[in-house]
Amino acid sequence: MTATTADLDLSVRNAAALWTALADARGHTLLHRPGFLAVLGDDRAGLRILLRDPDPAPDDRAALADLVRRRTGPVTVEDQYASVDLTDLGLTPRSMPVMVRRPAALPDPSLPVTPVERPDQLDTAEDVVVRGFPLDHFRPRRPGEAFPAGLLARPEVRFFLVHAGGAPAGACLTVQDEGVGLYWMTSLPEHRSRGVGRALLRGVLGRLGDVPMTLTAARAGRPLYDSLGFVPVTDATWWG
Repeated sequence: MTATTADLDLSVRNAAALWTALADARGHTLLHRPGFLAVLGDDRAGLRILLRDPDPAPDDRAALADLVRRRTGPVTVEDQYASVDLTDLGLTPRSMPVMVRRPAALPDPSLPVTPVERPDQLDTAEDVVVRGFPLDHFRPRRPGEAFPAGLLARPEVRFFLVHAGGAPAGACLTVQDEGVGLYWMTSLPEHRSRGVGRALLRGVLGRLGDVPMTLTAARAGRPLYDSLGFVPVTDATWWG
């Protein structure tokens, strides 16, 4: 399978759907501009900007720079097009691959994978992601801060848990737009290198695998995604 420009556009739309849902659930201001989407979070969530155009207009560039200069808390600018240079704003780039997978059959997972449907399950998933990913800016964890209970009422957002030995071992979040975006897929340190991530991803794909799935891969996770049929689309630049 060869990735296309349409796959990159799909990944950007999936990310926009994610941050729209999170901003609404967290009560954060969401700013829509032609060239980017921005979530104006608090001191812990910080500022999150997603570029939606590989060549933002000058007024969009100026607005983005103003937001970064007035930032409160952490800043992340996600540029999946890898098309802007933000070093003059004091930000540092890192590169991560964007990947896509077309629908295809997979074996059943080797561990039980559970869709999150109740607040107590969401609390567990939040704890696993904050500790396992980790989401350092949400530590120490305040229950419901990263993933408020209101997300359970959003049909496009789904969380999944995987258990090993009866204990929560991994979790992830998916958001469905025209395709499905996979985010914050992680396992707890004590369960790593034991097939937990593979079981979790197989379980998610088994439930949501009838449409293309996109993700941004941490380098350590790339071999797993390669082995389950994901292919690289491009190398995104994340500024922080």
